Amino acid sequence: MNKLHKDLSNAIRFLSIDAVQKANSGHPGMPMGMADVATVLFKNFLRFNPKNPNWLNRDRFVLSAGHGSMLLYSLLYLTGYKSISLEDIKSFRQLDSICAGHPEYHAGTGIETTTGPLGQGIANAVGFAIAEEILKKKFGKEIFNHKTYVIAGDGCLMEGISHEAMSLAGHLNLKNLVVLFDNNSISIDGPTKLAVSDNFKKRFESYGWDYFEIDGHNEKAIYKSLKKVQKAKKPTVISCKTKIGYGSPNKSGSASAHGSPLGSDEIKLVRKKLNWKYEPFEIPKKILDIWREAGINGKNEEDKWKKNYNRKKKKIEKYFFNDFKSIFEKEKIATLQNLHPLASRKASEKILTSLTKVDCALIGGSADLAGSNNTKTNNQQIIKPNNFAGNYIHYGVREHAMSGIMNGISLHSSLIPYGGTFLIFSDYCKPSIRLSALMQQRVIYVMTHDSIGLGEDGPTHQPIEQLSGLRAIPNLNVFRPADTIETFECWQLALENKKTPSILALTRQNLDPIRKEHTNENRCSLGAYEVFRSQQNIQLAIFASGSEVSLALEVSHKLATDNIYAKVISVPSQEIFEQQAEAYKNDILNETNFAITIEAGSTDSWHKFIKNKGINFGINDFGKSAPYKEIYNYFGLTVNNIVKKTKNLVENQI
Repeated sequence: MNKLHKDLSNAIRFLSIDAVQKANSGHPGMPMGMADVATVLFKNFLRFNPKNPNWLNRDRFVLSAGHGSMLLYSLLYLTGYKSISLEDIKSFRQLDSICAGHPEYHAGTGIETTTGPLGQGIANAVGFAIAEEILKKKFGKEIFNHKTYVIAGDGCLMEGISHEAMSLAGHLNLKNLVVLFDNNSISIDGPTKLAVSDNFKKRFESYGWDYFEIDGHNEKAIYKSLKKVQKAKKPTVISCKTKIGYGSPNKSGSASAHGSPLGSDEIKLVRKKLNWKYEPFEIPKKILDIWREAGINGKNEEDKWKKNYNRKKKKIEKYFFNDFKSIFEKEKIATLQNLHPLASRKASEKILTSLTKVDCALIGGSADLAGSNNTKTNNQQIIKPNNFAGNYIHYGVREHAMSGIMNGISLHSSLIPYGGTFLIFSDYCKPSIRLSALMQQRVIYVMTHDSIGLGEDGPTHQPIEQLSGLRAIPNLNVFRPADTIETFECWQLALENKKTPSILALTRQNLDPIRKEHTNENRCSLGAYEVFRSQQNIQLAIFASGSEVSLALEVSHKLATDNIYAKVISVPSQEIFEQQAEAYKNDILNETNFAITIEAGSTDSWHKFIKNKGINFGINDFGKSAPYKEIYNYFGLTVNNIVKKTKNLVENQI
């Protein structure tokens, strides 16, 4: 190892060691072990421009092993990103520091994605690689021709999402994707052999990946391997045999270097062993200048690239920034002229058919249920191995990977990914959905078969608690439209909310039209709104969502025959309703003395609508296997049962 490389790598190591020690918290072992690999990558191969972190054609670097976050922060500081100063590094893991315990996505900072839950970064990286291939095919390799590099550890590769994502990446032959496997054979519990005996070579080759192993502390071997992948014909895993906590006399190669500070005495020994004569957080100007030069080289690359980009700038901008409002308006008018019952999954397909007639940044997909969740239109072409001319991805039975990959597609360049599965399988997607929300990404999850209306497939496939659970996630809009018009409006809101992911919970069964008159206003943008009133003076508010809005209307009509008058409130999105002005919410919630809610699922998210003055009609048990109308009857979600109990509520408390 030559001295320059050693000094550059040690700059990473000691910034990481010192930051973890100052915070008295963190993971020093991984940055110490992967510093050599990262140095060769950033200095010689990675194309990036710290002066413009948003350069469209930059290589993407993903730290999937997010606990080693100080590796990333050190690299960003050393290469000259304005987002991270030395003071930021000194405030590692402190309140509001950009140097959080695990990387947290911030646009224009060099932190490309939020990682920490292991394996998520691998799926994101697959999404980055897919996005690059799509855009390369569409606009040419002179505009898009970059790679995605991801550092993953043994923990990332144990997680199920890594198997799903890497299998799909191999199938699609994402030759622009490189995984640098930190193969240090150590986890927090101890040696990885406690839990893993995988043959990694056979595993990845069976996926269709190239795999080779190098000494992760040998500069020449690292350089040679990264040079080789520049002309790769397959996605590649480079297994980097490293020593966790490299340079620590007493802790290297052991679990004790993984997740806690080394301690001041051990750090003194590391400084001595690695011949680092500088004080904590001190980087000599000579070393820092060389690191900064690596960043300057990227600016020169971008300047050359701009000449090609400017020739296609208008075309690219049009692709990314379509205004869909006119499409929604046209479809609403056409639908109101020909009203008929329609499942909201079919209504979703109807609006998607119109949206996908336009050459735009929508990238669709499904986890093997395209024909059931109606996410693919006749206007879309399938993305296939070595053919990325399409705009629809068959993800296979890989719900978790689909969600993580969609996050990567969204993060890459303002592409708009949507993907479908059944609502019950949102449980498989939830870790990635949560990260969509945390990162403020416009990712659209089309979740069909949204209730016991699924019927005969039974309780394993009937979502009960899923809607309430998803509604509990901050910065996530959960839409459950009541008819075709509401489905259109919810889709419009999902597309317009650029910093909020959306769930579209859609029915298998047909829904009667609720909205029968045209309005230019998107009424779903209120979150909850009145669809019917028995008379001006009312006693009761009935709140419902989705398929149960028509049931609520029937209930209100029946109650009116007994002189109990009500308003019916459709609640397509509880989250958006919460964002409305207090005066509006008060009008909706507090006009009446009594209230009931109706939804064929858990009642947990509905209690705030009745405020101890009513009844929540729902299901707080698992479903049943039977025709769906029989199941509704079994759980008391019928006009007669709801009317009976509501009459008792009102008449006994007047």
